[in-house]
Amino acid sequence: MIKRLQKRYALSEQGAKDLVKGCLACVLQNLSFMFPVGLLFFLVNDLLNGGVPGEKIAFYVIGCVVCIGFILITTYIQYNATYFATYTESGVRRITLAERLRKIPLSFFGKKDLADLTSTIMADCTFLEQSFSHFIPELAGSIISTILISISLFVFDWRMALAALWVMPVAFAVVGFSAKVQEKLNQKAMDVKMACADGIQECIETVRDLKANNAEAEYLKGLEKKIRAVERRSILNEFGLAAFVVSASLILKLGIATVALVGSMLLIQGSLDVITFFLFLLVVSRLYDPLQGALQNLAAVISTRTNIARMNEILDHPIQQGDNRLSNKGYDIVFDHVSFAYNTGETVLKDVSFTAKQGEVTALVGPSGGGKTTVSRLAARFWDVSRGKITVGGMDIAKTDPETLLSLFSIVFQDVILFDNTILENIRIGSKEATDEQVIAAARLANVDEFAEKLPDGWNTNIGENGCELSGGERQRISIARAFLKNAPIILLDEATASLDVENETMIQTALSRLIADKTVLVIAHRMRTVAGADKIVVLSEGIVAEEGAPEELKKKNGLYAHMVKVQTESQNWRLV
Repeated sequence: MIKRLQKRYALSEQGAKDLVKGCLACVLQNLSFMFPVGLLFFLVNDLLNGGVPGEKIAFYVIGCVVCIGFILITTYIQYNATYFATYTESGVRRITLAERLRKIPLSFFGKKDLADLTSTIMADCTFLEQSFSHFIPELAGSIISTILISISLFVFDWRMALAALWVMPVAFAVVGFSAKVQEKLNQKAMDVKMACADGIQECIETVRDLKANNAEAEYLKGLEKKIRAVERRSILNEFGLAAFVVSASLILKLGIATVALVGSMLLIQGSLDVITFFLFLLVVSRLYDPLQGALQNLAAVISTRTNIARMNEILDHPIQQGDNRLSNKGYDIVFDHVSFAYNTGETVLKDVSFTAKQGEVTALVGPSGGGKTTVSRLAARFWDVSRGKITVGGMDIAKTDPETLLSLFSIVFQDVILFDNTILENIRIGSKEATDEQVIAAARLANVDEFAEKLPDGWNTNIGENGCELSGGERQRISIARAFLKNAPIILLDEATASLDVENETMIQTALSRLIADKTVLVIAHRMRTVAGADKIVVLSEGIVAEEGAPEELKKKNGLYAHMVKVQTESQNWRLV
């Protein structure tokens, strides 16, 4: 049962156990509310039979105290078993989702956007907090306690029990039949919410371009439509839910009428005594209140299916696994008849084979869309190949744990990601155990000291969100400093100087020259002068290796590489007339 609960509600094992405890605690609390009804029944019985004997007064006084105490204790147990356990599980769930995302191949993120994943981890988890603290335990508690009370009612009088209980399966069936309708409504509501969240995030991220093109007003009109769509869908959802729940609640209320009607008929016939009739009226007046809440809880539980499905999409997605021990002998990177296609079905690489040797610089060049970036990502096992094999020092990377494999790589991307922290801490990402002295030494190798020491707080200057306080060249140098600090034997450079001015490019190339010494280096570049000193050029075009060899050899072949060099040389001489 625990395993089924884990799967059904995206819970941890402890969370599933806590859910069972919460349900049992709710059962106990609901039963405790029936004790005063029993005490009142005995009191009315005594009053109808001539009054309360003096020796029983103490019994009723103590009984009231015991009932109040029992209700307080069961309420305390129920509160701890539902609310506290739920908040603990919510934290576990968020961490579990984040850990799963850490191990999922990057191909998964190509199908998702940031707003969607953020919503799953934050909004969906928050919604489930309410479900597991209010809806599910109280629903289970109401159903189980009602079954137990129903059994006792049949012991007293089966005719009156039927009159009281016939409405319950009908009411629950009405809400149960709404499941498919609710799922469709919830999915449509989730779609418009995600579209709205995407629109808001896109607006914030592109506000500079919108302002530059006087497109703010037009964009905000479209965003307003998305917000209104969320509003309309929310109203439709509430109406769809209310239509079933209110109908079921009305049916439930008929139970009081049938108890009164059947009881009156049996009382007139003499086949039912007054005290039993009074007992049933008391019980149903108490019984239907939690059941009415249970109908709302059932509808709410049904509506959680969409949120849980979004979580299970992450939790059930295959992860990249492998050996945690490195078995490589050297650091040669070998692509052996590698083919790769994204999940969209688009083939990016077709039968690619080449070797990037240790101690050499291997440059990947070619037209845009030829597969250069894909090759570098596959080498670091950001994705897994469709066919063929990639080895590092003879070690098959597909059989190596990705995090273990990445200990061999230092990667400098074109788009640098920095954190809202100090310069020191941003560089320390390369090695979390590094001392300040080691971090500063790596920073000096990357020429970071040239601007860092001029800032108001020096190395402890906060650089803002994604390094917004720094220039592009300064941000790139911090990225290179990370690579120096990590000091891995394999270097991947992805267009590290593509968007920089000449002065910054020269400074960063100087830093890169220090970084790549005696390592296996894989460079992606569009500027042919950047790779003119490479030991080997691999020209990728339309997903295949069109040419490979030393730069001078490829120039003499007068092929694609020679053409690219010629075109770029001509473009450098271009000027405004």
